Amino acid sequence: MSCRPRVFLRGMAMIGLDLPRVIGHRGAAAHAPENTLAGFRWAAAHGVRWVEFDVRLSRDCVPVVIHDATLRRTTNGRGRVARKSARELSALDAGSWFSSAHAGEAVPTLETALGVLAELGLGANLEIKPEPASGARAAREVAAALTRAWRGGAPVLVSSFDWGALATLAAEAPCWPLGLLMRRPPRDWRGWARRLGVSALHVGDRYIDRLLIAELKESGLPVLVYTVERADRARRLFGWGVDGVFSDHPARLAAAL
Repeated sequence: MSCRPRVFLRGMAMIGLDLPRVIGHRGAAAHAPENTLAGFRWAAAHGVRWVEFDVRLSRDCVPVVIHDATLRRTTNGRGRVARKSARELSALDAGSWFSSAHAGEAVPTLETALGVLAELGLGANLEIKPEPASGARAAREVAAALTRAWRGGAPVLVSSFDWGALATLAAEAPCWPLGLLMRRPPRDWRGWARRLGVSALHVGDRYIDRLLIAELKESGLPVLVYTVERADRARRLFGWGVDGVFSDHPARLAAAL
């Protein structure tokens, strides 16, 4: 699989990545329906520089932007995402559950989302969320979509709890920077970080403390924490050496900091 020109360096904080202190979680999940173009636009309009979003495969293996494995919570559909075609998913309403103002908001494909991100000048953390035992396929389809649709400019950092998916992406499309996504880091996180050549470490707020952050920082990699909503907690994390946080309230948190 071919890649765009390599503007990143694997295994270290990369040229051009320029991670902000606050990244919008699932777009800007407190202000617009999560994982939608409306969320990306809200973030850009309020000065947010980066957003995080989730990607799954449809039945016909099209990467689409949605968090849950099932449709019930964030759309008017039912059943599993993986059992619907991309056409069927695009016909669903992914906004009415949030507010009537967002009625008719679509489930976007990854390629559509990348085009909007480029127009808005937003950097992004793309999280791959594969079905069980399908991480390699999901990674290949995401890599293909990135290669087709990424226009350059704002960077895309790819992360996943499925480290096998990251290994596939690293092997087949090594131009994309990777984030090692963890809840609480397991004992072998250093080995995985080295083998994958990751460029950032992502950890859950509820699982960390000062000592763990110090351990992660010894790697020399940026450390990002999810999901942080309070300014006092964010200040404490930054005091421990954290480089960035994900938040459902990115503009409010950035202003408070």
